[in-house]
Amino acid sequence: MEYTELVERFEMGEEFQFYYKNDSYWISQNEEEYFLTREKDSFSQSFESARELFAKGKIDDKTILELWDNIEISKRMF
Repeated sequence: MEYTELVERFEMGEEFQFYYKNDSYWISQNEEEYFLTREKDSFSQSFESARELFAKGKIDDKTILELWDNIEISKRMF
């Protein structure tokens, strides 16, 4: 999957689990907010839009795009 496809599909309502440095993360949403969550300790960042999540959400002080080559998408939910 390409980064742009991930963004587009997330904006359409899909949620994704991915791995970075052997840690599991989720990008998810509800009717009001969008979330980037680290599974092991439930640390979560919340955003008002999907675009804001991808622009401002950080892992190791880097965006998902900056980490893209080191991310493994493993599962998606509808």
